Amino acid sequence: MPSPLHPLTTDILKPERFTYPFCYEPHPLCLLAAEEVKQEIERIHPSEGKMFGVLVVEGGFLAAYSGLLEGRNDWPYFVPSVFDAQDPNGHFKQTEREISAKGGDKQMSQDLQLWLFRQYRMLNARGEEKDLVDIWQDYHCSPHIRKKYPLPPGGTGDCCAPKLLQYAYQHHLKPVCMAEFWWGPSPKTDIRHHGQFYPACRGKCKPVLTWMLQGLDVDPNPEETGSPHLAPKVVYEDDAIAVIDKPAGLLSIPGRTEDHSVATWAQQRWPGALPAHRLDMWTSGILLIAKTNEAYQNLQKQFTDHTVKKKYLAVVEGIPTKEHGIIDLPLLFDPLNRPRQVVDFERGKRAITEYRVLESDDTHSLLALWPHTGRTHQLRMHCAHEQGLGCPIKGDELYGTKSDRLYLQAQAISFVHPTTGKRMHFELPQIF
Repeated sequence: MPSPLHPLTTDILKPERFTYPFCYEPHPLCLLAAEEVKQEIERIHPSEGKMFGVLVVEGGFLAAYSGLLEGRNDWPYFVPSVFDAQDPNGHFKQTEREISAKGGDKQMSQDLQLWLFRQYRMLNARGEEKDLVDIWQDYHCSPHIRKKYPLPPGGTGDCCAPKLLQYAYQHHLKPVCMAEFWWGPSPKTDIRHHGQFYPACRGKCKPVLTWMLQGLDVDPNPEETGSPHLAPKVVYEDDAIAVIDKPAGLLSIPGRTEDHSVATWAQQRWPGALPAHRLDMWTSGILLIAKTNEAYQNLQKQFTDHTVKKKYLAVVEGIPTKEHGIIDLPLLFDPLNRPRQVVDFERGKRAITEYRVLESDDTHSLLALWPHTGRTHQLRMHCAHEQGLGCPIKGDELYGTKSDRLYLQAQAISFVHPTTGKRMHFELPQIF
């Protein structure tokens, strides 16, 4: 079988450190390698969408696909699987057939899955080896996670990044940089755009790659490098509430690695104050602050009863087919790839958005959006998903393409004042 190491002729300088795979801009070397891989993909002409990856090493580059490609794991251009579970005469497939012949045996299936994960013995840059079960259990210290997910998810170890690094380590190749891109139509539940680069998945790959990257000099996580302490603008305040204009880039509540947020800012300004609701970090606009517990409880009930009315403005890529409509798509957290959402008609929570096209040109449209429910990433998913508008919000890195910012503004809000009982309405100037 020919070597999956391919030459890369260029005078592009290599990066100082290896790619942090969960948040990155593709290096020019990876872009060059990906263009060559795309030619091979076109030759194969896959019938379904698939994630592909490139790993530039000293002396060339490697390519991989996640899972199986057209039902095969032995395409010669790409690196092989870490472990060949598809061998029809191997233990895995033989036992699978035995379980199937018995009409299914839960304990045998669990034992087989455990056996399979033990066969994936992953290397790191120090030359150390550990199987997937030990990697998973060492990474997840939380008893809650361990109880809910005692073993890695199915398919762990078969994504692009682990396959690429494993082959490089086995053949003493020095990793330089890495990137992954989607090729083909988007899956039904998730959102993937043809030709776009994506970070490695957090659910399956973060525990594995955390182990495999040990020994490499890796870029720092840009999400943990800190950002200027942005401050909201106070639009209105009285003894019970405040209405603020949150800038894009400021968290609503403290995150796992960043403490500065609307909540901490409000506590310092008005001791005991709390945000009555949240906006995504990169969404700007109106946010309500409750200065007292009574005001907080009152506003929370209004949100629960759906009597608070909110209006957003968004610039989206493309032009919706209808000028006005209702999107009704149930959403569910992707539990192993947070904070991403998926459309799930069986387990998802109902999410409803009304929209109207305000302006359009050849490439973008300005929309007014009225969320009738308050699901995480509801507006972003409803705009981007093919069963919604199929027009991602400009600058949406999760569901669309990166830009200078996320073009989503919480522009207006209407609610009943928790003390006076009067209906109040606030509206910000349009910024897009």
